[in-house]
Amino acid sequence: QVQLVESGGGLAQAGASLRLSCAASRRTASNYNMGWFRQAPGKEREFVAAISRSGGSIYYADSVKGRFTISIDNAKNTVYLQMNSLKPEDTAVYYCATAAVVSTNPKLYNSWGQGTQVTVSS
Repeated sequence: QVQLVESGGGLAQAGASLRLSCAASRRTASNYNMGWFRQAPGKEREFVAAISRSGGSIYYADSVKGRFTISIDNAKNTVYLQMNSLKPEDTAVYYCATAAVVSTNPKLYNSWGQGTQVTVSS
């Protein structure tokens, strides 16, 4: 199984940027893919972005399109989430996860990190 560790979260003012990283303990199979999800207190976990292992397929939630960018570096076995133009509503715990297929459904992801807190103030 894959062990995942998120980092890069913290405090930011509205309009600022943060870059999240998700490091895997080992390289996953070529048909495994990466996703970012977030969960705010009292809310359901929601999809943020996903990327295929090759980087050829990328998906974003409508709420982050044009502001967030997901990327993967297979040499470093790490997936990133560049977050620009942050808004207070982006405040949440962000999780990375792996799946056998590209998906926006968290139930299709098998391995999860512990999460990293992102707090955006106005």
